[in-house]
Amino acid sequence: MVIKNFEELIGKIKKNQKTKRVVVVCADDRHTLEALKKAEKDGIVQSILIGNKNKIKKLLNEISFEKKEETIIDSESDKYAASKAVEIIREQKADFMMKGKIQTADLLKAVVDKNKGLGKDRIMSHVSILEIPTYHKILAVSDGGMVICPSLKEKKQILKNAVEVFLSLGYENPKVAVLAAVEKVNPKMKETVDGETLKNMNQNREIVNCLIEGPISYDLAMSMESAIIKEYKSPVAGDADILLVPDITTGNILSKSLVYSGKSKMAGFITGARVPIALTSRGASSEEKYLSLVICSAMF
Repeated sequence: MVIKNFEELIGKIKKNQKTKRVVVVCADDRHTLEALKKAEKDGIVQSILIGNKNKIKKLLNEISFEKKEETIIDSESDKYAASKAVEIIREQKADFMMKGKIQTADLLKAVVDKNKGLGKDRIMSHVSILEIPTYHKILAVSDGGMVICPSLKEKKQILKNAVEVFLSLGYENPKVAVLAAVEKVNPKMKETVDGETLKNMNQNREIVNCLIEGPISYDLAMSMESAIIKEYKSPVAGDADILLVPDITTGNILSKSLVYSGKSKMAGFITGARVPIALTSRGASSEEKYLSLVICSAMF
């Protein structure tokens, strides 16, 4: 199975899935509410809004989005909004969470709390799903938002998290490219050594339900023509589903470059917690926030 674009994914969700419940942290943000309005209209989600109630109601009125009074919870602080959202998830009153007008660090403090948070004794990692005009299917980039400089052990878990996302979308054996500047192992370049090790783990069945190639350069992972010219043979070449990046800076710049310079569409979220967390930049467009809601609602 291959999902070509977000339109195809949205159609699949509308046809096959029940409406999910999302709790939104600091929902007094216009783009967030615009995304929720569209997602509710499409039957994808129903929402609980937490934040400054007066601001939320003012924005709802401005965009003609009707919400019942009991679905809006007033909050005087970002800290309370985040902890209340976590509480709602733990009480199973919502299926997943969405970041609104709150700093990521403040949201995650509540999420990773050892006693009252949403951890699962595993690494939480960020995944960006992109629809790129020049590529033939949706593509994931991880991790560009959570783990700063992952060790090999952490890369293994980040990879598994991303693979689980694709399995939940209906893929059977997603193709993973462990990115590096070159495709040959160089002991002075840690990402090449890690790439080879992760590939060997895959071949030895230590990592399953995917096909891993590494180390591999971006051009080879994304372009079959480049692979042919360089005489590089791999089933992942030119057909990757997931790009595992060496560090957070690489992932962040790559995803944003594809969006702002490559006219790509993107959905961002955190996986590895008890529930998915739709997480985009506070400056993200309503479309990006909507697409993040779509992806998270599909991950069940």
